[in-house]
Amino acid sequence: MLDAKHRQALRGQAHALKPVVIIGAHGITDGVLAELEVAIHAHELVKVRLPQVSHDERDAMIKTLSTASHADVVGHIGRVLILYRPRPAAAPKR
Repeated sequence: MLDAKHRQALRGQAHALKPVVIIGAHGITDGVLAELEVAIHAHELVKVRLPQVSHDERDAMIKTLSTASHADVVGHIGRVLILYRPRPAAAPKR
């Protein structure tokens, strides 16, 4: 869980980012979830562009994407969602 100060810092970092995952008319598909996993694994902090849907549907999509990717919602403005998941620490070499 992110505290307010960390969330604010991440929003600042995300400001310059462009959405790397764009959800189309078909909604959240297995392909979208796979792309989100690749993007969040590579970058930790990603922007996702949501389709134009009602507020309730958007909130449901945000919850689904966050849960499926095991990522924290840093924020969302309009149709742009910011997700963050830190990379797991590398196992020490023996």
